[in-house]
Amino acid sequence: MYKEAYERWLAFPLEDADLLPELENIRENDEEIRDRFAVNLEFGTAGLRGVIGAGTNRMNIYTVRQATQGLAAYLKEQKAEPSVAISYDSRNKNVAFAEAAAGVLAANGVKVYIYDTLMPTPALSFAVRALHCDAGIMVTASHNPAKYNGYKAYGPDGCQMTTESADAVYAKIQNSDIFDDVKHIPFAEGLAAGSISYIEPSVIADYYDNVKKQSVRPGVCEGAGLKLVYTPLNGTGNLPVRHILKEIGIDDITVVPEQEMPDGNFPTCPYPNPEIREALQLGLDLCKQTGADLLLATDPDADRVGIAVKDGDDYKLLTGNEVGVLLLDYICQARTEAGTMPKDPVYVRSIVTTSLADEVAKSYGVTPIKVLTGFKYIGETVLHLEQKGEEERFLFGFEESYGYLAGGYVRDKDAVVASMLICEMAAYYASIGSSIIEQLQRIYGTYGTYLHKVDSFEFEGLAGMELMKALMASLRREKIEEIGGCAVVMLEDYATQMTTDFTTGTQTAIDLPAANVLIYHLDCGASVIIRPSGTEPKIKVYYAAKADTPAAAETLQKKLAEGARDLLGL
Repeated sequence: MYKEAYERWLAFPLEDADLLPELENIRENDEEIRDRFAVNLEFGTAGLRGVIGAGTNRMNIYTVRQATQGLAAYLKEQKAEPSVAISYDSRNKNVAFAEAAAGVLAANGVKVYIYDTLMPTPALSFAVRALHCDAGIMVTASHNPAKYNGYKAYGPDGCQMTTESADAVYAKIQNSDIFDDVKHIPFAEGLAAGSISYIEPSVIADYYDNVKKQSVRPGVCEGAGLKLVYTPLNGTGNLPVRHILKEIGIDDITVVPEQEMPDGNFPTCPYPNPEIREALQLGLDLCKQTGADLLLATDPDADRVGIAVKDGDDYKLLTGNEVGVLLLDYICQARTEAGTMPKDPVYVRSIVTTSLADEVAKSYGVTPIKVLTGFKYIGETVLHLEQKGEEERFLFGFEESYGYLAGGYVRDKDAVVASMLICEMAAYYASIGSSIIEQLQRIYGTYGTYLHKVDSFEFEGLAGMELMKALMASLRREKIEEIGGCAVVMLEDYATQMTTDFTTGTQTAIDLPAANVLIYHLDCGASVIIRPSGTEPKIKVYYAAKADTPAAAETLQKKLAEGARDLLGL
């Protein structure tokens, strides 16, 4: 079947001039043909994501159009005249994919609102809500390498689409032919007819206003003399982040020149990921040249931010867990002092994010809420509070993967607001003769040293996906008794939604939706979490080690990492 699909694509009058030469080049390579055509890109809760190229298992205007046809059919069943907001980041084929989606929606009687330039993911979430749209599309592959692009689908609440809605859209997609069943019109025709409209500048201004409202110490940056290096990693953050920082009084910003302008090839780093030191190296070098206090780095769609802070004569990269705990502590302290802490405040974290944040939250009388991995679950928590008229209870939400949100104006992580709060936090601690590093040390001194690391193991292609499934199944079949020399005392299996306590033999239900996640709790006070990524061909292993000293925590974490590799046979 995949060979027939390949021949059909060869014969089809393909609009994208890059596709036919690619198909011709693999004519004698069965493995490459199979990889492109044996399966279709699956439309899940994160929409589509894949390598750019020809075929049903690739990102191209045809897979984008087919997915959008499914979305349009789904929306037309829900509402007579639905509308959709669209944005895109700096990825290759970004405009082509955004306009392809818009052309399909317009042809199906769905009103389209689209930004006239690249804008971050949080600005898409904001537009969905501000324009009262029924869905949203963000063309992005987040922090993946340059060969990838993607298509994130959003619901009317500004959250990424629910599993139920995504399944319904996917069913529509599966019942359609990629060429014959897709309606579409040229983008220019939709613009001329008024079925496609550009999003008004006032929406962007409202987004910026809502970001600024999340400040907890307004004015602290003015005259603080904060010296900053910033890199948008060739993505969408350059204008929005610099705009907000200027608005709050930060003028001394040096932008990494090689990474300033949008470039989907990301020429200075293979992974435009603020979690990875290599992506931040140019920024770190510039910090040393300029004597900056702080480095900020946002990923291509500007929903995540990484930082490095001055530490003596060098710069220390902080993890997503560390920044999240620091921001939570800063927000709680500031709002407590200002008397603006709401009644029954809550903060939200994912199950793979540090439990240290729970301890910090409780010290301020803030209730922790744990959700599954994926920021949409944090957004859904804000929605549920809003539906009860209690949105103000939400203080902060974050994931260890460098995603943060303060306020409910958007329902996804937002590197623009996070960048503002990080700079505000740095300026505040400097104003009292302290620093971000010193505050982190105070937190560790109070609650113990927590060390968190993540290993990602890649499994490319169809064979890789099959191996990932086999590894997870093997872990569930075998009773794992120890990891890195520490005995397993409890297992949380989110697929079966059961927790097993091996010391007592008791089982209790997990009150969260099913997910392919295993959490091993160990007798040494540490934990190991294993899960396949929902957006990349990877198995991720998270290590949480707690000890009295940083050295002891690091030694324990290394033992856990060795044990986990043995478990996975890697």
